[in-house]
This record gives sequence, C-alpha cells and structure tokens, in this order.
Amino acid sequence: MSTWRAPIAFLACLMLAPVWSQELGRDYTQLTVAQPPTTPGKIEVLEFFSWGCSHCAQMHPLIEQWERDLPDNAVLVKVPISLGHRAWGQLVRAYYALDSLGELQRLEGAVFEALHRDRQPLFNEDHIVAWAASQGVDEARFREAFRSPEVSARALRAEELARGYRVNQTPQIVVQGRYVVLGRTHAESLTIARQLIDKVAAE
Repeated sequence: MSTWRAPIAFLACLMLAPVWSQELGRDYTQLTVAQPPTTPGKIEVLEFFSWGCSHCAQMHPLIEQWERDLPDNAVLVKVPISLGHRAWGQLVRAYYALDSLGELQRLEGAVFEALHRDRQPLFNEDHIVAWAASQGVDEARFREAFRSPEVSARALRAEELARGYRVNQTPQIVVQGRYVVLGRTHAESLTIARQLIDKVAAE
C-alpha cells in the first residue's frame, strides 16, 4: 500500500501546479495606454480576426470551445477587421449583416469553410449575398442589412478599435483593454489568455 502513496501524491501535485506562469514580453505585452472595455462588469477578451484569414480559420474551432469554458466574469467579443484589405472589408460588413439578422451563430463556421475549404470567392456583395441565400438567408433582407447605416457604423467602429489597439495581424487577442496575448500556437495563445483573465480578476 505504501509503495503507491508517494507516486499518487506526486502526480496530484503535478496536476495542481501550473505548467508555467505568464511572463511579460514572452507570453503577452502590455499596452502603454489601456483602451476602455466595451462590456461593463465583465473581463473583456477581444479577438480581432477576419473570415479571410487562414490562421483565424484554424483558430475558430479552438476559440469556440474556449469561449464555452469561460468563467462567468469574462466575455469574448469578436471584432472582424480588414487590415486595409478591401476584400476583407466586405467580409466585415457580411459579419455584421448576419449578426443583425440573427444568423451569425448558425453560419459563422460555414463562412470559414466556404472560403478556406471550398475556395468560394466571397469578397464582393453579389457573391456574399448569393452564398447567404444558398444557406437559407432571405436574399432581400440580407442585401438590405449589408448596405444599412447600422452595419456601416459597426464596421467603422471595428476598424477604429483595431487602430486604437494597434492591431497589425490576425488573429490577435487582447484581455481587458491592455494585455495583448502572444503565443507560439493558437492553443498556447488561448491558454495565456485564460491565465490573463485570472490575473485581471486578482488585480
């Protein structure tokens, strides 16, 4: 009996101890001027991304699961941006158009698949509208939303946020308006982001 107690205790210690702790400059950077979070009462995690970005497509299933495991005090806010690419700008409008129609959750992953698996050129209004219609979205309502002042304002706000945070790549994750996540892999970046949530909560 005694021969098993030490190994079990040792394994328990390994399970309780963190594999590593986040380090400024290695795992994250800190903005000189923090940006105000947009979600009152929550620790806000922003994901700047584009449907046109292949790295964002790889991140998507990971961050979807990660979001489901977030504590109650945290929230993920996805921010579609163009990084100056006109084609990606059309995808930003498509994102907010689908959101305004209540279709975003159903079709977000499907857009990634259409672009990166099926190689569909969803980079102008007509192609995007036709694809949305093929997915059961009312064509007239989607086109109206795509061109609406509300979608234009939300798209402009997303680009302003990206400039405020000095975003120069996608995906990029920022925690509570000040911690910019680094990481060698998408999974590592999400682990760091989760630890930064705990850091903010402790602060």
